[in-house]
Amino acid sequence: MLLLVGNDSSGWSELPDSNRSELAQGGGSGPEAVAVPVVFGLIFVVGVLGNSLVMVVIGKVRYSVGGGGGGGAAGGGGKRSGSTTNIFILNLSVADLSFLLFCVPFQATIYSLPEWVFGAFLCRFGHYFSTVSMLVSIFTLVAMSVDRYIAVVRSKKAPCLRSRRNALTGVCVIWTLSLVCSVPVAQHQVLTNHPNAPNSTFCWENWSGASKCAYKVTILLIGYLLPLLLISCCYTKVLFHLHKKMKNMSKKSERSKRKTAQTVLLVVTAFTMCWMPHHIIAMWVEFGTFPLNDATFAFRIVSHCLSYGNSCVNPILYAFLSENFRKACRQVFTCSFWYPPPAKGKVVRFRIENFSTTHSTTNI
Repeated sequence: MLLLVGNDSSGWSELPDSNRSELAQGGGSGPEAVAVPVVFGLIFVVGVLGNSLVMVVIGKVRYSVGGGGGGGAAGGGGKRSGSTTNIFILNLSVADLSFLLFCVPFQATIYSLPEWVFGAFLCRFGHYFSTVSMLVSIFTLVAMSVDRYIAVVRSKKAPCLRSRRNALTGVCVIWTLSLVCSVPVAQHQVLTNHPNAPNSTFCWENWSGASKCAYKVTILLIGYLLPLLLISCCYTKVLFHLHKKMKNMSKKSERSKRKTAQTVLLVVTAFTMCWMPHHIIAMWVEFGTFPLNDATFAFRIVSHCLSYGNSCVNPILYAFLSENFRKACRQVFTCSFWYPPPAKGKVVRFRIENFSTTHSTTNI
C-alpha cells in the first residue's frame, strides 16, 4: 500500500526527502481513498442531523423554569428556552455543525485526491476554522461543566451567577478566544509542491522553530489537558455532592443518581478518547520522529475519525440521552406535523431533571 498522508499539515518541511517523495507520489491510490471518505460521510450526515435537531428543538420549544437547579432565564414560565444550559448546548451544536459543514468535506478529500484542489484561501480557512471549532467545542464543554457545578454544588449562588446575560457573555468570550488563538494556524498554512510532483499542489503547514513548538504545547494545554482537568474536577464535585444528598432518598432518586453518574462518565470518557489521538500525533510530530508506515497511517486515520466524530457524539451525550429532551423532540414534531401550533400566549411545558438534587427543575 502506498503511504498517503495527503494534504494535511503534518510538517512537510521537517520530513526527510525520501518520505516527501513517497508522499508526493502516493496520493489517493489505496483502499483508504474510498473507505475514509465513506466514514467521513457518515460522520457528516449523522452530525449534521443530530446538531440540527438539537438547534430546532431548543429554538422552538418553550419551557417552564423550576426551582433550585433551574437555569437563568429571568422570570418564570413562558420564556423561550434561554437558560444557561440551553445556551451552552446551542453554542456547542453551532460549533459542531459549522465544523461539519465547513471542514469535514474538504478534509475528506485528502484521502481520495492526489493533491489539494481548493485553492489557497480554503487551504488557510479550512485548517484555521477547524482549530477554531475544536477550541469552541472544548471551551463550551468546560463552561457546561462549570455551569452544572454551580447549579448543583453552589445552588445558593446559582440564581445570580447562572443568568442568561452571563451565559451569552461566556459564549462571546469563548468565540473570541478561539478565533484569536487559531490565527497562527492560518498564518502558516500554505500551498506548496514537490520536485517529484511539479504539477501538483499540497496544503501544508510551513512553520518550524521554537515558536511552533510553543504554540503546539499551548494548544495541548488549553485545548485538552486543562479542559480535561476542569471537566473532571467539576463533575467529580457534582457526583460527590449528589452522593451526600441522596443517601436517605427514595429508590427513584437512587436511579437518578446512577443515571447521572453514568452520563458524567460517558461525557469525560468521550472527551478524553476523541481528542487524545489527535494530540498524541501532534506532540509526536513536534518532539519526536513520526514514522511513515502503515501502522502510523492507520493511527492517523483513527485520530481524524475520532476527533471529527466528536461532533456527532456531543448531541447524543448532551441531548438525546436526556429523556426530557426526547419528550421535547416528540412534542415539537407532533405539534408541527399533526396539530396546529399552540395559540399565542400558550406554552409547552416540561419538567426537566438534569444533574440537579432531588426534584428541582431546569431546562434541557
